[in-house]
Formats: sequence, C-alpha cells, structure tokens
Amino acid sequence: MLFRRRKPDGLFERVRTYLWPRRSFSRSLQYFSKRILRLKATPHAVAAGVAAGVFASFFPVGFHFIIAAILCWMIAGNLVAAALGAVFFGNPLTFPLLWGASWETGKLILHDRLPAHGAPAHLGEMLHNLSFAQLWKPILEPMLIGAVPLGLVFGLLFYGVTRWGMNAFREQRRKRLAERAVRHAQSTHPSASIGSTAR
Repeated sequence: MLFRRRKPDGLFERVRTYLWPRRSFSRSLQYFSKRILRLKATPHAVAAGVAAGVFASFFPVGFHFIIAAILCWMIAGNLVAAALGAVFFGNPLTFPLLWGASWETGKLILHDRLPAHGAPAHLGEMLHNLSFAQLWKPILEPMLIGAVPLGLVFGLLFYGVTRWGMNAFREQRRKRLAERAVRHAQSTHPSASIGSTAR
C-alpha cells in the first residue's frame, strides 16, 4: 500500500496517538471539520447526525452507537456524521467530564429518590464484578436521566453550528465553481469576452 509505515504502530502507540494526536488538537479539529463538511448528504442530515453523536456521548459506554443509530433513524440523520460526532465529542479525554456532568445532573433531578450518602463506598468492587442491579440505583439511573437534558442542549448547539458550517461551505464552493466556469469560458472563447466588453 502506498505511503504505509514500514513499521506499523503498536497498541501502545495507537492508544497514545488517540489520546494525544501527533500534530496538535487544532490539526485534529481541522481534519474532523473537513471530514464532516465533505460528506455527501444534505446539511440537515449531516447536522442531525453530528447532533445524534454528541447526544449519545453523554450516555455510558455500550449505549453510544445504539442511541446514535436510533436517533439518526428518528430525525433522518447521517450515520457517518453520527459516528464522527460521537468519536470527536466522546473520547477518553472527555468521558470523565461528560459522565460526571451526567451523573451530577441526574442527582439534581432525582434528589428526592437518591440515597443520602450518594455513591456506595464499595463502588470499585461493584464495578469490578459488573453488578448491574447494584449499580443501577446509585450510578446508572442518575447518569441516564442526567444525560438527556445535557445531550439535548449540546446536541442542538452542535446541530446549529454544523448546519451553518455546511451551508457556508457549500455556498463558497458554489461561488468558486461558478467563477472557475466563467474563467474557463473566457479562456476558451476569448473573442466572445472581447465582443461583450466592446458592446
């Protein structure tokens, strides 16, 4: 394969690059925005897909792509845009912030139904044993309930930004293509352009 590395990256290097890009986060943001803007779908479909991915990022792992796919189907979003939005917005660096915010928001909403002592002291053991029944009340229920309002707010924000960016990008591209067509016509038929200026 052309331009393939002579020595493929190992697991550690791939994880490190995922957490901390080789170039910079600004380059990663530019790459992400170009991937989104060049998707061949309507502005609504792309923006709705990104919004679905952002919305799903607030939910615990395992629910992400299921929620994003269902939401895309409901609002006619683009699945590729949803995957890109979920990977960009929800990653190992942001997961602690997103899930912590979801849990805190859920606790505020369920303040009268949560145990007064909050998370159990033996939470580490419960996570290790994957005791879903024990994790539901103190952890999973507030996370799932708190993720909904946060996901809606940030999803709508990213929908608006993405749709505006898609429309602006396509309008600029339309103008460039029109200008290129005019220049091509003038270079192909110079006499016609001279005659039109003489008139």
